[in-house]
Amino acid sequence: MASSTRPPGRPRSSVDAEVFAATLRTIDQLGYTRATVDRIAAATGIAKTTIYRRWPSKGALVTATLVDSFGPLPLTGRDGAADIAAAIRYGVRAVAEPGVAAAFAGVFTDAIGDPALREILATQLQDPYRKVLMETLGLSEQRVLFVIDVVIGTLLHRMGMTGEPMVEADVDALIQMLQRELA
Repeated sequence: MASSTRPPGRPRSSVDAEVFAATLRTIDQLGYTRATVDRIAAATGIAKTTIYRRWPSKGALVTATLVDSFGPLPLTGRDGAADIAAAIRYGVRAVAEPGVAAAFAGVFTDAIGDPALREILATQLQDPYRKVLMETLGLSEQRVLFVIDVVIGTLLHRMGMTGEPMVEADVDALIQMLQRELA
């Protein structure tokens, strides 16, 4: 009998990718509230217990899904104004992906009354971007938090009010506004 070096079951990255895709798809189709872990598990054919072993709550799962969806910021560190524009355009594209805005808005709403979820959001989602922006742009923590609040808040507000991402002219105006403010 040949021995296997791989543990039984699907590879972790494969399970993660399936669950993240199903999470966004389910949120996009049903809305954040109705996108339960049970429904996400059913959409993947992966046991609910497998999901809960990786993510202890729906909020933790949605946060991990958002982190995966966003990935690293496309910054060069050579030109602050260009990096601000690139970061904003990157955020616009990410928030416009199906399910992402609803996932953001839902998990943020849940976090209002859940300090543990706020901690997960802060450490896993916001902190990596905050640190990269501080380092790349040479801004203080408070200024970077301001940029994150203005950009993400504006993008989510627009999606929530219209169901559509910002038009290019408004994205340009947001970029110019922040470039002036941070100059």
